Amino acid sequence: MSAAQKEMSFQIEGMTCAACSARIEKGLKRMDGVQEANVNLALERAAVAFDPEVTNEAAVRHKVEQLGYHVVTEKAEFHLTGMTCAACSARIEKVLGKLPGIVQANVNLALETAAVEYNPSEVSPSDIVKRVEKIGYGAVVKEEKLNVEEQRKQGLKRQQNIFFISLVLSLPLLWAMVSHFSFTAWIPLPDALMNPWVQLALATPVQFVIGAQFYIGAYKSLRSGSANMDVLVALGTSAAYFYSLYLTLASLGDGGHMVEMYYETSAVLITLILLGKLFEARAKGRSSEAIKKLMGLQAKTALVERNGEELQVPIEEVRAGDIVHVKPGEKVPVDGIILEGQSAVDESMLTGESVPVDKTVGDTVIGATLNKNGFLKVQAVKVGRDTALAQIIKVVEEAQGSKAPIQRLADQISGIFVPIVVGIAVLAFVFWYFWAAPGDFAGALEKLIAVLVIACPCALGLATPTSIMAGSGRAAEFGILFKGGEHLELTHRIDTVLLDKTGTVTNGAPVLTDVLPAEGIEEAELLRLVGAAEKQSEHPLAQAIVTGIAEKGVGLAAVTAFSAIPGYGVKAEADGKEILVGTRRLMQERGVEVPQAAMDQLTELEQAGKTAMLAAADGKYAGMIAVADTIKTTSKQAVRRLQDMGLTVIMITGDNERTARAIAAQAGIREVIAEVLPDGKAAEVKRLQEQGRKVSMVGDGINDAPALALADIGMAIGTGTDVAMEAADITLMRGDLNSIADAILMSKLTIRNIKQNLFWALAYNALGIPIAAAGFLAPWLAGAAMAFSSVSVVLNALRLQRIKL
Repeated sequence: MSAAQKEMSFQIEGMTCAACSARIEKGLKRMDGVQEANVNLALERAAVAFDPEVTNEAAVRHKVEQLGYHVVTEKAEFHLTGMTCAACSARIEKVLGKLPGIVQANVNLALETAAVEYNPSEVSPSDIVKRVEKIGYGAVVKEEKLNVEEQRKQGLKRQQNIFFISLVLSLPLLWAMVSHFSFTAWIPLPDALMNPWVQLALATPVQFVIGAQFYIGAYKSLRSGSANMDVLVALGTSAAYFYSLYLTLASLGDGGHMVEMYYETSAVLITLILLGKLFEARAKGRSSEAIKKLMGLQAKTALVERNGEELQVPIEEVRAGDIVHVKPGEKVPVDGIILEGQSAVDESMLTGESVPVDKTVGDTVIGATLNKNGFLKVQAVKVGRDTALAQIIKVVEEAQGSKAPIQRLADQISGIFVPIVVGIAVLAFVFWYFWAAPGDFAGALEKLIAVLVIACPCALGLATPTSIMAGSGRAAEFGILFKGGEHLELTHRIDTVLLDKTGTVTNGAPVLTDVLPAEGIEEAELLRLVGAAEKQSEHPLAQAIVTGIAEKGVGLAAVTAFSAIPGYGVKAEADGKEILVGTRRLMQERGVEVPQAAMDQLTELEQAGKTAMLAAADGKYAGMIAVADTIKTTSKQAVRRLQDMGLTVIMITGDNERTARAIAAQAGIREVIAEVLPDGKAAEVKRLQEQGRKVSMVGDGINDAPALALADIGMAIGTGTDVAMEAADITLMRGDLNSIADAILMSKLTIRNIKQNLFWALAYNALGIPIAAAGFLAPWLAGAAMAFSSVSVVLNALRLQRIKL
């Protein structure tokens, strides 16, 4: 994002089909200063990038409202302290008004309250409290806000109530219609239901009260120069209603009952469309389950130490620097550093590792992980939107709200779809009225209504975004975070995987692997002396040796003198002996004779990719030890999976050729690019791309960032650096190379699901419109089929949520 660019996202109410989302997107892109706009029908969310010097958030929201839709906001009330005069309240209002995401802020000096309307996608009540406190006042949330999820539930309940009212009014009309078929003649029919005035009384509230939403939507759509699903529904139902009204008025004075009424067509159509929308809304709600699950992981409250007291406060009120108490069995509320205590912490929600990790003073803990058995006193470092979990949620939300390139086809079709359908409907009417059944106005009208109703582009608009939501959400549950829909689509095209060695294929930290004492010396004695010498050294290999010896439970000898010999090893005095630990050259220079069998063993260890060190005591060879950066337990299996998928797997490292090939052989990797300088990894990616390969780079360090950014798909190991994760397209939270294969598989399954949805959405219309125009589909059946098409697309997308990786 450039310096002259700001981003905002917000929820939108009132979209009914792909034509709506395309129209809002087009309208926003035409605004001066708007650089990018992306509207997601399934999520009912817009993401807009704009130049703040040309336009602002209020103008963007106004444009959406002007197009006939509603920007969803939340409201919260705050109790303020510290105000003394009108200047104070004016200052708070002014400061809050400049906060990104604030729609309106009203401060009442007399009541000491602030009523704030805000965009929950950009700002939270805790952000508002912090901003007020920053300028020297106090603020506490006064009332529980009505959040987007609660608004969605209320909207769903309202939609359900409207549907039931429509159903009650439509059922008598449906009864009258069904009883006229020859095979249903046995169904008793009350005489009153055949009265056109009774039918008019039942159909009118459905048409103009319950159906008002379609007229309003159609008016707003046409006013802005486009057409959507509301236009089709309003045209189709109005044609049936007003033709029936004409026949009703024409029957005045006849005294008879008329069978040729179409009131049931308009009323039943509206009822079926409402039913379809109800099912669709419920299914779309399920597609965001991944976000709800992630949010549910967060602790709701925290036990904070303030002024010597323990206070139970909402998680939103915890500040960076606060001291938080975490009891056994509780969730860690924020990201922080342990000041006191030790415990085992279950980090499976982040790493996928089921074994708890031992933590003590100075260690970092992550919010939403579970403290298993000890009391911890933690200093909050990252709170609110800065925590690791909040960042994960943000990545998933952005991925679910983004567009995949494959959606461009659906957007282009939906933009011209409605006018074409109206044209086909008119042609069908003309054909039937003037040629197929001359003079049969009612029959021709039925064909027109059926074509208008069955051609609703809802399914087309939902085909891609629902699959992206479900696919990226399910992937997140397995610790695979796609940064956008485009990455989810492109990942399955990869044919070459470039793996960084250290921290990616290997564990990233050397460990003690071999202890080979000389003849006549006990292993424990060798370790006791070597450990004593290496304990004084700060070299990473020395630390690995000392840690490995401690894990074996061997005590170290007391050291009386120590010196490091750069490039060779170390020298120390312990237990009255002179200890040497280092290279073969160190032994040669100090006159230590090393048996040929030991030298052969040294060569074998080095060929296996290990770093071996010789040890001597008082000038005599005492044995050797070896350390190595061992490969992860899952690396070999993961590499085999990738190779079985037809992918070329290459390991890239700065290590020497012999060590690199030894590590690669352990992991089953056949191709190695060794002795690559940090800035050379990006060049290797480019070289492979010039060969026509689709390359995925997988790494975890700062030096991997350029290659991650240049690769077709960059994958960062989540246990690595923030810089690597920022540069990558996908973050693999669990550090397991199996996640690479899982990410590719998830991409393949999601794209297959999108193609299925697009095929059926297009095939449905390609088949349905001719069938309706040919007269083989009654309008009410067309309405039912239309409703079913949208629901079936969403349900097909939801199958992705049951995938097991």
